[in-house]
Amino acid sequence: MSDLNTTEFTNPSTFILLGIPGLEKAYIWISIPFCTMYTIALLGNFTILFIVKREPSLHEPMFYFLCMLAISDLVMSTSTIPKMLSIFWFNSREISFSACLTQMYFVHSFSGMESGILVAMAFDRYVAICNPLRYSTILTNSVVAKIGLTVVLHSGIFTLPYPFLARQWPYCRTNIIPHFYCGHIAVVQLACADIRISSYYGLFDLLTVIGMDVFFITVSYTQILRAIFHLPTKDARLKTFGTCISHLCAISALYVPDFFSSLMYRFGHNVPLHFLVLFDSVYLLVPPMLHPIIYGVRTKQIRGRLLQLFTQGET
Repeated sequence: MSDLNTTEFTNPSTFILLGIPGLEKAYIWISIPFCTMYTIALLGNFTILFIVKREPSLHEPMFYFLCMLAISDLVMSTSTIPKMLSIFWFNSREISFSACLTQMYFVHSFSGMESGILVAMAFDRYVAICNPLRYSTILTNSVVAKIGLTVVLHSGIFTLPYPFLARQWPYCRTNIIPHFYCGHIAVVQLACADIRISSYYGLFDLLTVIGMDVFFITVSYTQILRAIFHLPTKDARLKTFGTCISHLCAISALYVPDFFSSLMYRFGHNVPLHFLVLFDSVYLLVPPMLHPIIYGVRTKQIRGRLLQLFTQGET
């Protein structure tokens, strides 16, 4: 281990993931809630996919977008959490350079996809509330497929520079990453070179991709609220707004921890490292766990189908 710390190298064959530095003695206890949340995320998102596939009445744009969100949640959490748990349980800290860059790409690209899918879901709510009579003609299956493909390509292309930039830097000081996964900033900070290009691109990606997504969501909900306020009765306004609650909760679950995590990594120099890493884990674990719960509880069709499956199982 000491040789790895001091030997000069340009492209290390492996990186060493520390997990959560400073909390090594509590790994077993920390792993319990993390494993529980990951299990809930797996079961919940697979259940959403199963129910939508089995129920023809749910073959609608809103539920197609929900399936896309479930798939991105599964990929994003599975690309990091199993490795985290292997560090906690088996002290399996090594990760190859190529695997590290692959993990970096998957985490950042599917994070961007989640954001793009939330924009698509905001557009779905806008059409459903502001143009209900044209809903089926605007959001056809082909349009939904094109939106999904656009989200995947947009996020995938914007994320490509992350691993390519990380690969070009020389790593001559250490190969120890004080984290439980290969995040872009966590990796390039180990380089013994001027990494301003990587840092600036990361900030550009955050402001343009996430910033534009937030802008489009804000525009959609501005129009939605205007339409709601023009409804004649209070009950109609509450009922219509209630169809947006699940989406608004999903937005909060993704953007709030993502926003604070990005800001703290760039500007929170006095924040303890273990707190930064723990907060980052919230961003990776909480949205995939909460999204199926939110939509399972708030969406009448899914809740009814789920209850029907349980009652059939009992009989």
